[in-house]
Amino acid sequence: MRILGLDPGLATIGYALLEIEKGEKKLLACGVIRTAAGLSLGARLKEIHEDFTSLLFKFKPEICSIEQIFFSKNVTTGIAVSHARGILILCLEQAGIQVTEFSPSQMKSALTGDGRADKKNIQKMVMLELGLSAPPQPDDAADAVSLALSLAATVR
Repeated sequence: MRILGLDPGLATIGYALLEIEKGEKKLLACGVIRTAAGLSLGARLKEIHEDFTSLLFKFKPEICSIEQIFFSKNVTTGIAVSHARGILILCLEQAGIQVTEFSPSQMKSALTGDGRADKKNIQKMVMLELGLSAPPQPDDAADAVSLALSLAATVR
């Protein structure tokens, strides 16, 4: 089974592709999709759509985990992320890929058993789960790996 994890954003979208075969988890790819700050919102969303559609075609995931939007201090940033997240969900729907959403605390709980785990604990679990010597980079990609592993923990 191929699981795609997504950490949505307007400037940077983290992605990770896991493969689970006979109970073994393998990180096939992780990285980011970036858009330039100087572009209009419409141009950035179009770029996300094009880049993400290509990524789906290349990776052929079966299911996807995406982070829920968490509004804390900056509502303006949250709205921009919501636009990008909507494009991602639309692409997934068009491709017929089932989407599961995780809040930050649900992801932390799925990985560590503690919904308030810090980034260091999450990175440690990611490295243990996948046999990595260092956490994935950059941070957005690492977050996507965490989301993919969270979904992997719920499907058997």
